[in-house]
Amino acid sequence: METKAQVKSTGMQRSLVGLVALAFIAFISLGLPDGLMGVAWPTLRAEFNQPLDSLGFMLVAAMAGYMTSSFISGKIMARLGVGGLLAASCAVTGLSLLGYTVAPAWPVMVGLAVFAGLGGGAIDAAINTYVAAHFKESLMQWLHASFGVGITLGPIIMTVGLNNTGLWRTGYWVVGTAQVLLAVCFALTASLWRDGKPAGGEGERKLTDYRTPMRQTLREPRVWLSILLFFLYTGMEVILGNWAYSLLTESRGIDPQAAGFWTGSYWFTFTVGRVLAGLYANRVGGRKLVAGSLLLALAGALLLWWNPSNTVSLIGVATVGFAIAPVFPALVSLTSDRVGAKHAANTIGMQISAAGLGGAVLSSLAGVLARRISLEVIPIYLTGVAALLLTIFLASIVLSRRQEKGA
Repeated sequence: METKAQVKSTGMQRSLVGLVALAFIAFISLGLPDGLMGVAWPTLRAEFNQPLDSLGFMLVAAMAGYMTSSFISGKIMARLGVGGLLAASCAVTGLSLLGYTVAPAWPVMVGLAVFAGLGGGAIDAAINTYVAAHFKESLMQWLHASFGVGITLGPIIMTVGLNNTGLWRTGYWVVGTAQVLLAVCFALTASLWRDGKPAGGEGERKLTDYRTPMRQTLREPRVWLSILLFFLYTGMEVILGNWAYSLLTESRGIDPQAAGFWTGSYWFTFTVGRVLAGLYANRVGGRKLVAGSLLLALAGALLLWWNPSNTVSLIGVATVGFAIAPVFPALVSLTSDRVGAKHAANTIGMQISAAGLGGAVLSSLAGVLARRISLEVIPIYLTGVAALLLTIFLASIVLSRRQEKGA
């Protein structure tokens, strides 16, 4: 017969498995809306009679909500618990997406984007902090791979909806409904998040032992470099995710169905890259993984810029997706390595906020450049961001090593 201790241990392990499963579902739900806009935008902007770069208004609105909720996610989580926060965030996001389907005018769409960002930012910051505190880097890669599952399905859902109904609203109706259903699931299972404990309880202490004042953290140059990494990385990710479809169809004359498929392949190879990275991340080491990934991403961006044929362009899109896949989760896991343990907890929240800002600002700037020059400026711009990101990452390693020697 099992002892009480064995029964308790078995129950804790089951709870831990449940928490991991729910975290993965949360990240799938987080990725779904992000994958819709790139395919929906040409049809959506035509319906609302908006110029090419008006996408920036929605991105900035979503960014404002995203940054706000990621900064205050700790306080909300303390009151609602992780499960409660996920339930509330999915509900806000789902209702915002359903609001898109009935929005009568462009300003309403922009307003709803603020609430969509609020929901997404809270989910992103809370889950990243929780997993960084409780689990190893390999699980962080797989967690973010589940985000790739959602963002891969997004363009496919939107493409199918457009082909079958001719309406971009269909895709948002499907994803919005799914988000609301997920909110119900998280609300019903909220006790799992309260009761579950990390194995050994050590991971959480590493992040919460320190009570470093924010002002002290902000004085560290390596913290600002770390924040800049997330700003640039997410900008690069979103630039191609939002503009690949428009570039391929409106500038390079690729069939819309094929372009939709290859835009989806960007997120598909992105997801595959994170699944594979989870298998070898602990053995390769985070620094080598990020440096190699950024080099390959730069090569993919150059292929897209070169564009000797449509086939090479499509390969370039898929290559960038595969290459950048491990970067974000690896950078999260390496936060303590870059900024020091006592600054890690403060830095994670700022990094997530910077990621939202970078995705909105850099992708919006891409739209402005495309409108004033041409869509062909997108791969040139993407290559520049990739090169700068690699340079900043290498600089952060050098600065981190200097700090370690001086400690």
